[in-house]
Amino acid sequence: MKPVATQTEDEAVIITHEDVDRAHDRIRVSEARAQRGFSSRARLLWLLVGPGVLVMLGENDGPSMLAYAATGAKFGIGFFLPFVVLTFCMAIVVQEMTVRLGAATHRGHAELIFERFGPFWGWFSMIDLGIGNFLTLITEFIAVRAGLGFFGVPPWVAILIALVILYAALMSHRYWTWERITLAAAAFNLIFIPVALMTHPSWHSVGHAFITWQPLPGFSKDVLLILLADIGATVTPWMLFFQQSATVDKGMTTKDIRFGRIDTVLGAALATAAAIATILATAPLFAHRMAADNFQAAEFAQALQPLIGRFGASLFALGMVEAGIVAAITISTSSAYAFGEVTHKPHSLNLPMAEGKPFYAVLTLCALAAAAIVLIPGLPLVYVVLVVNVVAVLAMPPALVFLFMLVNDKEIMGNLVSPLWANILATGVVFILTAAGILFGISIIAPNIFAAMGGK
Repeated sequence: MKPVATQTEDEAVIITHEDVDRAHDRIRVSEARAQRGFSSRARLLWLLVGPGVLVMLGENDGPSMLAYAATGAKFGIGFFLPFVVLTFCMAIVVQEMTVRLGAATHRGHAELIFERFGPFWGWFSMIDLGIGNFLTLITEFIAVRAGLGFFGVPPWVAILIALVILYAALMSHRYWTWERITLAAAAFNLIFIPVALMTHPSWHSVGHAFITWQPLPGFSKDVLLILLADIGATVTPWMLFFQQSATVDKGMTTKDIRFGRIDTVLGAALATAAAIATILATAPLFAHRMAADNFQAAEFAQALQPLIGRFGASLFALGMVEAGIVAAITISTSSAYAFGEVTHKPHSLNLPMAEGKPFYAVLTLCALAAAAIVLIPGLPLVYVVLVVNVVAVLAMPPALVFLFMLVNDKEIMGNLVSPLWANILATGVVFILTAAGILFGISIIAPNIFAAMGGK
C-alpha cells in the first residue's frame, strides 16, 4: 500500500502501510478491552503478550543455554540455581522500564537516546549495540551448527536451515504474524524441562539449594567467568533496544503497561524454568566428575546420551538449535530497529520489503555475515560463547545509565517516571553489573590476587 497524504488545517499527515496494519491490531485490542469477563481479559492478554516473552526466551539463546550447561556440568546446582533466579529478577526490573518508555513515548530506545542526548551518543549506542549484536549472532549460528551436528547435518546445511527460517518469519510483512511465528518457535525453549526430568534430579537437593543458597565453590577465575556468563545470559543491551522497539511496533499505549509488565514477568518465568532445567540436565556430568571444559553443544548432548539415552540427548541438541534460531531472529531485528531509529529510516516489521529496504537489508546482512563466519572451521565454541556473554555484561552498565536517565525524564515520561523503589532496584542492578565488570578486570590485570584468595 502506498503512503496516503491527508491534509489537516495545519499540516499534511502521512498515513503509511504500517500505520494501517497497526490500527487494525489496535481495533482488536479496543474491542477486547471494551468487553467484560474472564474470557475478554484472557483475549486481551493474548493480544498484548509478545515482546516480553520474546525478549526473555530470545535471551535464552545459544551462548546462554551453553553457559547454563557449562554451569551445571562444572559446578553443580548448589550456588547457581538461586543465582540464576536472581539474574532473571534483575532482568524484570530492567525490562519493565523499557515497556514504560515505549508505551509513553512511542519511540525506540536508540531514537530516544539520539533525541535526548544528541547524535554523538545516539551513534555511540548504535555502534556499541551493533558490535555486541554481531558477536552474539555469530554464537547463535554456532549453536545451530553444533546442535544439528549431533544428527550428522553438515555445517553449511545447518546454517542454511537457520537462514531460511529467519527469512520465512519476515515474509509475512506483519509484526503480529512475525511475533506469533517467533513465539511458537521460542516455546520450544521449554524442551530442556523434559530433558532435566529424564536425569531424575534429586528434588531434595534442589530445594536445599534454594533454601540455603550455598556459598560459591571457591573464588577462581573459572568461577568468575561462569558468574559473568550467567549474568550475561540474562541481562544484555540488545534486550533494552528490542523490547522497547517491539512495544512501539506493536502499537502499545500507556493503557497497556500493566499487560506489558505481565508479559515481561511471564517471559522471565518461562525463561527461568528453561535455564534451571538446563543446569539440572547437565548437573549429572558434575556428579560423575566429567570434565566440561571442551564441550560444545553437540558434545554436551553426546555426554548426556549414556545417562538419558538417545532420545533425551536429541531433545537437548534440538533445544540448542531452537535457542540459536530464535535469538538470531530477535537479535538481528534489534540491530535493524536501532539502525532505522538512528538514521530516521522506516523501521517496522509491518513494512513491505519495497518500503522497508534499509530495515530488511540491515537485518539480512547482519545474519548473513555472522552465518558466513560460523562456517570457518575450528572455532572454539565454549570459549567464544562465554567471552561473548562476558562482553555483554561489561557493555551493560553504560546502557543502563541511559535507560535510567530516560525513564526518570519527566518531560518525556510525565507521571510514568520511575518511582523510588524502582530506582533503588535499578541502582542495585547497575551496582552488581559494575562490580562484576571490575572483578573481571582485576582477574585479567592481577590474576595472582585470585590465587591468594584460594582460587586457581
